[in-house]
Amino acid sequence: MTTSPLDIPVKTADGRQTTLAEFRGRVMLVVNVASKCGLTVQYEGLEKLFEAKRDEGLVVLAFPANDFMGQEPGTEAEIVEFCTSTYDVKFPIFAKISVKGEAIHPLYRSLTATVPEAIGEGPMRDRLKGYGVVPDNAADVLWNFEKFLIGRDGTVAARFAPDVTAEDARLVSAIEKELAR
Repeated sequence: MTTSPLDIPVKTADGRQTTLAEFRGRVMLVVNVASKCGLTVQYEGLEKLFEAKRDEGLVVLAFPANDFMGQEPGTEAEIVEFCTSTYDVKFPIFAKISVKGEAIHPLYRSLTATVPEAIGEGPMRDRLKGYGVVPDNAADVLWNFEKFLIGRDGTVAARFAPDVTAEDARLVSAIEKELAR
């Protein structure tokens, strides 16, 4: 029997043990984030999306990860300070985890196994190849700011590539579909 992503233990940035079951009944957008990435500006769009849709039941859940060229070197306190002071982030930020490789967190092991392919593969994969970055496994998270959409019932509904922004019609449409359920 497969464990629901809602049942997997996670830790908030302030060290509190919890699970995503805390958000059961809401639509969750799980994002692996980094403060020193070319895509970090996506925090702005994610916060706007959260503000626009949270009364309908959307929550954005940020999971900092330092798996990609050391782009999230900070402590949890430094990450929270950066996110709140730079992008006025109000959505939950969790403790730093690994989203790929040997040390992959069980949450991301479950998410990538459930939905091994991302929607919206744009030029990002080819750009990364130019830097010599090629995933070991096609199901691996490609880079920072990959997004997993989880429905109100805990079912993983979709996965979006890092270069799919919060404003992308494909992401917004999928979120609206889940919110309507």
